[in-house]
Amino acid sequence: MAVALALLGAILAWVQPDRVLSILAQADPGWVLAGLLSSLLGNVASAWRWRDLAAWLGHPAPLSWIVPVYFRGVAANVVLPGAVVGGDMLRAWGLHRRGMPVLEAGVSVVLDRVSGLWGLVILGSLALGAGLWWAPATGWPAVVQRLGAVSAGWLALLAVGAAVGMAVLPYAALRVTPRWLAGWALLRRPALRWWHRLASHQPGWHCARQMAGSLVVQTASVTALYCGARAIGAPLPWEALAVAAVPIFVLATVPVGFGGWGTREAAAIAALAPLGYDASSAVAVSVLYGLYPLAHSALALWPVPQVGQAPAHRGD
Repeated sequence: MAVALALLGAILAWVQPDRVLSILAQADPGWVLAGLLSSLLGNVASAWRWRDLAAWLGHPAPLSWIVPVYFRGVAANVVLPGAVVGGDMLRAWGLHRRGMPVLEAGVSVVLDRVSGLWGLVILGSLALGAGLWWAPATGWPAVVQRLGAVSAGWLALLAVGAAVGMAVLPYAALRVTPRWLAGWALLRRPALRWWHRLASHQPGWHCARQMAGSLVVQTASVTALYCGARAIGAPLPWEALAVAAVPIFVLATVPVGFGGWGTREAAAIAALAPLGYDASSAVAVSVLYGLYPLAHSALALWPVPQVGQAPAHRGD
């Protein structure tokens, strides 16, 4: 907490808070609202993805229960230290109270978080390939050339190839599950039952659904960042922001401080500088993006329906 607050304070002192506030005060309300709605869409899609993952693990829950519990997790992330840790533990506890074993409940939340970050890197790789191949105006080809890297075309192919490889890797990992994870060995290794469940229940279908959900979530999140850039009058191509979003969103999940404040702003300065952003504008966009979860926290007041406990899954 101390490190995150000190980092945020240092950043604000460096970029002059009055300038950041001046930029935010002049933000276009229409674009701010568009960013808020896009961020909301991303969170709803994220709740659906988590529900689908829990069902894959053998414990389905209705969306009417999943969505308000998910937004309670969003609210917890805003007010509790540890970035995403508090909200994720709250979500896992909710599933456990519905009858899901504590291990599988925790695994569902961890894998949901990993799925989102995995989709973010894939989307960023695809956006980098598109920017290098079709949109030289994004600034990324110039950065690559200054670094003395290979031609933009070859780097674009490499980025797209990496994205495709990452997309199929989870399914491949499940398909090559060692034989000792199956059958009677699971009775002696209960901690691995969740992996056996994933590997033996339509892994291809569920991996595709998880990947699609993560891409929708991250597309909405990048769009929210794009709307913030438009709101402050410093627009950038969407694909350029999709690449910059990878370090920004990843560092926002580092478990220090509250809601990613501090680490997200530091990453925004570093990631947006190659695209021509000054530090104050980068912090302004990051702060605007960070305010969206605060607004979404109001949805945590939505009542959670009293759903009977689902029968605990005993393995297969």
